[in-house]
Amino acid sequence: MTGSRYQVYLAALPEVCAADPALMAFTADADGRCEVFAWDAATGRARQVTDRPRGTLHGTIDRDANVWWFDEDAHGVGRWRFQPFRGGPDLPGLTGVPPGTPRGLAVSDDGTVAMGLGDGRTTTVHLGPRGGSAREVTRVDRHATLSGITVSAGLLAISGPAGSAHAVTVLAADGTPRAVLSGAGEHGRLWSLGFAPTAERDELLLVREDDDRYLLASWRPETGIRTYPWCAFDSEITARWYPHEDHADHADHADHADHADHEDGDADPGGDGDPGGDPGVDGDPGGDRRPGGEGCAGRTVLIREDRHGRSTLHRARLDTGTLTPVPTPPGSLLDAAPRAGGEVHYLWTDTAHPPRMHSTAGTALPALGTVPGRVPGDHRDLWTPTPDGPVHTWLSLPEGHGLPASQAPEGHGFPASQAPEGHGLREGQAPEGRSAPPPVVFLVHGGPADHDRDAYDGVVHSLVASGFAVARVNYRGSTGYGPRWRRAFGSGVGLTQVEDLVAVRADLIGRGLVRPDAVGLWGTSWGGYLALLALGTRPGLWQAGVAVKPVADGVAAYRTTTSALRALDERLYGGTPDDVPEAYARSSPIQYASHVRAPLLVVAATRDAKCPPGQVRGYLAALRAAGARHESMWLDSGHDGYEGGDHVAVLRRAVVFLDRELRGTRDGRGPQDGRGKQDGRGAQDKRGAQDKRGAQDGRGAQDARGTDGAYGPHRDPKTPPADRRGDSGRVRTTAAAGTGTAEHTERRTAHAEGHHPQRPARG
Repeated sequence: MTGSRYQVYLAALPEVCAADPALMAFTADADGRCEVFAWDAATGRARQVTDRPRGTLHGTIDRDANVWWFDEDAHGVGRWRFQPFRGGPDLPGLTGVPPGTPRGLAVSDDGTVAMGLGDGRTTTVHLGPRGGSAREVTRVDRHATLSGITVSAGLLAISGPAGSAHAVTVLAADGTPRAVLSGAGEHGRLWSLGFAPTAERDELLLVREDDDRYLLASWRPETGIRTYPWCAFDSEITARWYPHEDHADHADHADHADHADHEDGDADPGGDGDPGGDPGVDGDPGGDRRPGGEGCAGRTVLIREDRHGRSTLHRARLDTGTLTPVPTPPGSLLDAAPRAGGEVHYLWTDTAHPPRMHSTAGTALPALGTVPGRVPGDHRDLWTPTPDGPVHTWLSLPEGHGLPASQAPEGHGFPASQAPEGHGLREGQAPEGRSAPPPVVFLVHGGPADHDRDAYDGVVHSLVASGFAVARVNYRGSTGYGPRWRRAFGSGVGLTQVEDLVAVRADLIGRGLVRPDAVGLWGTSWGGYLALLALGTRPGLWQAGVAVKPVADGVAAYRTTTSALRALDERLYGGTPDDVPEAYARSSPIQYASHVRAPLLVVAATRDAKCPPGQVRGYLAALRAAGARHESMWLDSGHDGYEGGDHVAVLRRAVVFLDRELRGTRDGRGPQDGRGKQDGRGAQDKRGAQDKRGAQDGRGAQDARGTDGAYGPHRDPKTPPADRRGDSGRVRTTAAAGTGTAEHTERRTAHAEGHHPQRPARG
């Protein structure tokens, strides 16, 4: 919204005032950092509400048009505050509340405020009149999230791990438990999506995992849980109530805007991974779509499904049992929300087009700070066979390196059994009609409960514009391909995912699409963990690696990370490091540090609570002891950074590093084997190791030499406007982040997992 040389933005729709839908709150760029703005659709004008040195991410608006935000310090600890839409003093959401980490905010129609706050070990829910004194409603000794409040403020919903015996707890306003809904065992995992926006009934929207599919469900005090078999999907869904015709919805930030602390990894129910199936219009897995049951008028829900990296919308009428597709363009929907009068707002993108906000009724929505038009490159998807089923990869190739139209099967992607004519050529040989294959960077998503999708990614844009191919692999454990795929860790945590990266590498080389001797890895958070693990366990396959804010030592990370992530590790490994030490050791990158051969850039943050700095320092010490060539870069931030300058600095440093190591641009040599002496820059200080040229302005980091490499014309490393999901998975930069995935959370979906309270853990 302002005049910085680069911009950041949040991949989320504005929140809408229920009483006056023209009034909205959203997060956008303010001189290179995220801040909360008020938007008046009637006038098309925005007003900046917050102005904090490190930016502001979490914001919403209530029925009385008060704009809310979370006022946090450098460690993510703070309080909720609000301000009238047209301006005025900053006021405390509730008084007498100690600072904490945000775990949900909900405001009822009468101005009753409920807020969840965490202190690292416990979660406390407070209740009181807006701006007034608070009282403690409940305190639980675990990570939990406030996920809803009824219009009358009579009931609250608290979400725990989706697979636990306390997946959802419904409380009365005085803290008395009204229901404890299990997601454990035969019940199937359970997610809470918020109360119906009407005073006529108290009804909580749910999603239930049922074997290998996902069912819409709801809970009412008089009936308990009811599932809707006619509304079943085989991959991720999330849902929102349509506003009641006579009673618009109340502000419920717990349901969609505040996912920053939802780290337990129980992200959104999943799909089946069958590449031969057509995602279709309605996502029908063959389940019964027959109308069923009576209900209240206006019980209508908007459902968003993510299947095989693309999204569709559906309107479900619970009172008549009908499911209707809502037309949207092919691609990914990073967010979608029903509005009054049947209007739908959605945030659409595909790999070649940056996100754009749309309204089915033509309502004026604020513009995101993204690049215009189509981005360069040949973008498609392909499938690689593995023992557990085919692995889906989004592949982006530089201009001139794509498959000729005559060789590309119909549609966006093709199973490996339908390989193009180039398949089976000598490794590194280009099929006729194409330029010689380019170097490739595997951009590894985090989570692990997340997935890469047909969506614009600023790092992909930057790398492709610089002449690299980019492969984004939805390895086993990813969402979007069904519960069985997400649970497939047969070779061990991390090691299973590395097997898939290795299989896709061989497939791309066998098809003649990429150079066999110039393959790099780049991952953030859990993706950085996989990059380190791949470099150590399969050292002969990679020529460079970038790991941003990674898990580098599994045991040390477990002992110093957040309680939610310790619980995730226990679920993945089957216990604590004391219970199953061999499992942790076998999957920990530090165990293989002495085997690393490829040059490595490690980026870490001094105040990272999720992937703590101590375990990264231990890994760097192990690399030094082994004589492995590496560089390090330290950011003065936490895991979830909101400042565009950090994102740009990481992007620039990483692209220049990969260009040098995969194309030998520093001295004209080919790719290095990584056993050479330490790069002259050595370990960097904690200021973020800024490249001397400073932050990018979108025109690219030009290398004056412009030499030609052995495999065709060399392209200077560029950092065009971009939007990689950033540290938090939700912040994006138009001069590019370079540190993301997924929602992720944060919406490492956020990304497109939308509104489930359980987010991917370390994306």
